[in-house]
Amino acid sequence: MASVKDMRTRIGSVKSTQKITKALQMVAAAKLRRAQQAAEAARPYARGMAKVIANLAAGVSGPSAPPLLVGTGSDKRHLVIVATSDRGLAGGFNSSIVRAAREKIAALNAQGKDVKIIAIGRKARDGVRRAYANRLIETYEVGIKAPTFALVKPIAQKVLDAYTNGEYDVVTLVHSSFKSVVSQSPRVLQLIPAQIESGGGPSGQSAVPFYDYEPDEESILNELLPQNISVQLLTALLENQAGFFASQMTAMDNATRNAGDLIKALTIQMNRTRQAQITKELIEIISGAAAV
Repeated sequence: MASVKDMRTRIGSVKSTQKITKALQMVAAAKLRRAQQAAEAARPYARGMAKVIANLAAGVSGPSAPPLLVGTGSDKRHLVIVATSDRGLAGGFNSSIVRAAREKIAALNAQGKDVKIIAIGRKARDGVRRAYANRLIETYEVGIKAPTFALVKPIAQKVLDAYTNGEYDVVTLVHSSFKSVVSQSPRVLQLIPAQIESGGGPSGQSAVPFYDYEPDEESILNELLPQNISVQLLTALLENQAGFFASQMTAMDNATRNAGDLIKALTIQMNRTRQAQITKELIEIISGAAAV
């Protein structure tokens, strides 16, 4: 049985841990607001670009359609981009993204597809490497600052170059979708060929061109579709950052509460042990006095 001194030491250690988790919770709460604002501000731009591409795509068909829109005509070679954060202490945030990516990769493998992986974030790299080390071709770190176009541009350019060179037929992005402080869910998004939103017209009809474009639709799509890759990557990283801080705030709040419960339990146990020692000493004193 642990002594009173050992219990005091353990209580002090738990209190120190509680201070750390409380500080992390406050830092995450402060950063969450800015991250959430950045993620929400990026959504209208991404949705607007998707609508413009959908309108343009409705007027393009045949051999003149851009390859990023119609694909290569095959789906044998797949590139899966897995985006997480660099840091942990956020509950199941990173593991849920990696799990969704593994399920996607496993499904592609079962269909006999050739799959390669790009990991964005240290947790994505570590999680994917355990099961698919031979398929991991490139890794990137997110860093501690807010994601910018300067961060995603090299990644997008590498993906575009590989697709242009015929290395892949389909490119898929797996990341977290921020819904609220208590809700973040993994999202699997196909980047190439570009997914065209339906239901843009009245009564749920497919999107149709509402404007006459100058230059022609093909020329505009050839410029917009590469930019859309960067936009989707940036939006995904902003969503990830907001989801990470929300998960970390919740996880650290739970850890702080659990530390408080543990301190209470250890304090009660310490008091009982100390009382037992005092009682034992009193019995020894009384027994000795009675013997005399």
